[in-house]
Order: sequence, then structure tokens, then C-alpha cells
Amino acid sequence: MQRPITERIIILYLRVAMAWTFLYPAFRQTLSPEFSVAGFLNHTRTFHEFFAIFATPSAAHVLSILVAYGHLLIGLSLLVGVLVRFSAGFGALLMMVYWMAHMDWPYIEDKTNFIIDQHLVYAGVLLYLGVVRAGHFWGLDAWVQSRLLSNKFASVAVAPEVQVIQSSPSST
Repeated sequence: MQRPITERIIILYLRVAMAWTFLYPAFRQTLSPEFSVAGFLNHTRTFHEFFAIFATPSAAHVLSILVAYGHLLIGLSLLVGVLVRFSAGFGALLMMVYWMAHMDWPYIEDKTNFIIDQHLVYAGVLLYLGVVRAGHFWGLDAWVQSRLLSNKFASVAVAPEVQVIQSSPSST
């Protein structure tokens, strides 16, 4: 069953909007040699002991690279619509980590966000995009899937036939 055109347009809009949500910080982070997650992680409140482990100089350097290029890969994946289920899952997980890092229980980031903020909304949208297979709507996921399946069946079609030899029942 194919979804109505309005639903596909909304799914495409959500996919591109979430792509931009990851791509904009990715461009800032990958192009800035000063970017580090240490400042952000040192200002956490609710789970400070946990996040402080990652704010050490050696860990912060590696984590800063992972965050910057993770944002870039998730954003590009969502933009072109390839591996969307995979990238949406990682993006939702990342949003949950950001939600926990911004937390000053029960407020998130400041007194205007009580328990729920944009990070949980983004995580919900990303999970939705993964569940509805958003990469199949004007994205490369459907094309990649059709290529993989056609190659799989083509290799089966050219495989040599295997003869099965049945043994005859022995007479006793």
C-alpha cells in the first residue's frame, strides 16, 4: 500500500528538517579547530559525574571528533535518504544523551522546559522517520534496496544447479 502524497510530502519535510538539524552544527563543528565537547560536558548538572568522565582532555578530543562527524553523517544520511533507519536510531539516541546532559531535574536547560524539551521531540521525530522507512520517500533507500535484492536474485539465477541424488532404499 502506498501512502497518500500529502503524507509522503510531510515525511520528506520532516526528514529534510531533521537533516538540517544535524548538518548545521556539523558544519560549525567540523570547520572549527577550537570545537570541543569539554565545555558542554563540564556544565552538566543531573548526571555530572557520568558526563565529566568524557570531559577529560584525552576523551574530549576523541568525543569531539565523533560528535562532529556523527552529526555530519546522520545529517547527510537523512538528507539523501540512505540508511535512514540506521541513522535515525543513532540520531534519536544522541538526542536522548543531549536531553540528559541538559537536565537539571525536573527542568531541562532552563525553567521554561519542564521534563520535555526539543531533544525529546527530535528523538520522537527521528524514531517516526525510522519506523515509516522515510528513506523510501524520495530517498535512496528504496533504490539501494531494489539494487541489493535484484543482485541477490540475479546471483541465485546464475548459480549452477545442484543435483540431489536420492539413495534407493536398500532391500533386506
